Amino acid sequence: MRALALFVAAALSIVLLGGWVLSLVWPSADAAHAIRVSAAIAIAVQVLAFGIVRLSRGSQNTLAAWGLGTLLRVAVLALYALVIVKAFGLQGAPALVSLALFFFLSTLVEPLLLNV
Repeated sequence: MRALALFVAAALSIVLLGGWVLSLVWPSADAAHAIRVSAAIAIAVQVLAFGIVRLSRGSQNTLAAWGLGTLLRVAVLALYALVIVKAFGLQGAPALVSLALFFFLSTLVEPLLLNV
């Protein structure tokens, strides 16, 4: 439970900092909305993926669980790009860049917290 709480805190910090930097690149209100939607999706998906890997820790399936988490992220990014961005009228570039950035940076933190 401690590892999950630490991961959530780290992921939230990454998303907040990354969102702030991206808001400097795209300062419009529409872009800020797209970045916030991406942040919410990223946090939900990252916590789910980390939970899957964390549950399989110590078994022979840890690498498979990590692969499943990666596939989940790619599938969400593809669905977001192909369906959700247009359906919700989000600006494409800020939405997709922010989601990809949030996924990438928070995925880098995962290995550091798996054995906490």
